[in-house]
Amino acid sequence: MHCRKGCGACCVAPSISSAIPGMPQGKPANTRCIQLDDDNLCKLFGDPRRPAVCEQFKADADICGDSREQALGLLIQLESLTQ
Repeated sequence: MHCRKGCGACCVAPSISSAIPGMPQGKPANTRCIQLDDDNLCKLFGDPRRPAVCEQFKADADICGDSREQALGLLIQLESLTQ
């Protein structure tokens, strides 16, 4: 599966514990990443400063569902199960 252009759910729902440019303490769950632009695209895509966890994320129907709304719901649910 390829990422849905303009989804950005993986840049909102999960927490990220590593530093992100502009977010040195990482990002709490259900918080929009500062590097997500107005079109829900990562400003750090292809940039070596992009956190490894973001680089390693791969879209999958089981966690991305059929829409951005489903992806947000599924990722928020997964985040709550891993706390």
